[in-house]
Amino acid sequence: MHSSASSCRSGRGAAIRIRRFVSGGLLIWLLGFAVVAAAFEYQPAQALQTARLNHAAALLPSGRVLVAGGFHETLGTLASAETYDPAGGGWSATGSLITARSALAAVTLANGRVLVVGGAGASGNALASAELYDPASGNWSATGSLSQGRYDHTATLLASGRVLVAGGAATGGGALASAEVYDPVTGLWSAAGPLTTARSVHTASLLASGRVLVAGGYGAAALTSAEVYDPATNDWSPTGSMVGARSSHSATVLASGRVIAVGGANVGTIASCEVYDPAAGTWTPTGSLATQRAVHTTTLLQSGRVLVAGGTGNGAAQLYDPATGSWTATGTAAAGRYNHTAVLLPSGRVLVAAGRRPSGTIAMNGAEEYFPLTGSWSDAGDRLFAFGFQTPP
Repeated sequence: MHSSASSCRSGRGAAIRIRRFVSGGLLIWLLGFAVVAAAFEYQPAQALQTARLNHAAALLPSGRVLVAGGFHETLGTLASAETYDPAGGGWSATGSLITARSALAAVTLANGRVLVVGGAGASGNALASAELYDPASGNWSATGSLSQGRYDHTATLLASGRVLVAGGAATGGGALASAEVYDPVTGLWSAAGPLTTARSVHTASLLASGRVLVAGGYGAAALTSAEVYDPATNDWSPTGSMVGARSSHSATVLASGRVIAVGGANVGTIASCEVYDPAAGTWTPTGSLATQRAVHTTTLLQSGRVLVAGGTGNGAAQLYDPATGSWTATGTAAAGRYNHTAVLLPSGRVLVAAGRRPSGTIAMNGAEEYFPLTGSWSDAGDRLFAFGFQTPP
């Protein structure tokens, strides 16, 4: 009997100790969470320090994003540059370009530096100069100039580490057929074979073979033609023409190696899309966007799907599924925009930055991130309450 009572008292004591332990542990956990939450609590993201459109963006080896140049309606053509830190969601100033420029092209080289080439200068003239950004110092330095000034061109990093620049517009707006190749070792440009068709506001896509597909764009009108550059011969050859003429469109290389051309303009904006098969050299229509758009961005997500964001007209975001060949709606961004940039971050999120407003003042400085896991957008910098402590996919 005594043993039973003692056992009972011992059990109640153990239960009390367990409750105290659980309560104390929970309190400690909650206090710890509160401390961490206070440290990481969402702060409204910094907007870019300078509103801009027709700028360039490049992913740095550190995972930060460099934005450079562009145009502002009162400041004119811009030389300023800034970097985005995905960990904190903020922007910070970095060294300014030597020469202000918009409608430029930027490529991250194999050595981690960023090559910026061409663009339209302060007077609207086509620039031939090129510059290198060093992430370690945050400064720009001059490198070899193109033989032909150009803007609204493309710049593509080749498998060799060299950079192919193709087409674009000369001072006065005429489309160019010339192409040049940059060698990062010497810092010099050399001539490549000319395009078979002069074009600007076209697309250039690096194929799995190492060749480069250039498609569409504008000559005397929107173009259907496409051609392929072979680094081995340093020359171009025609390939199958697109089903529909388009300029100011986008092109994205799919996981399969095929290339999807999306939207664009042909007199008016268009919603049609088509897919290029490098093996056959032909284009095939695929599902159309829900709304027409041009001057938008498309980004290949880690899932293999393609995100289209912004654009003239209705810029509601959509997702393309290569397996079904169709587009579906996804989260709506807080702000419509075009002439912006979109960069896939190492986390799998997509940073959309600056651009032109659909109405009102022209250049904008807002930035948003797209979260593929939830199909939603947030002001860049929102971390804790969207995904707890997990890195958003």
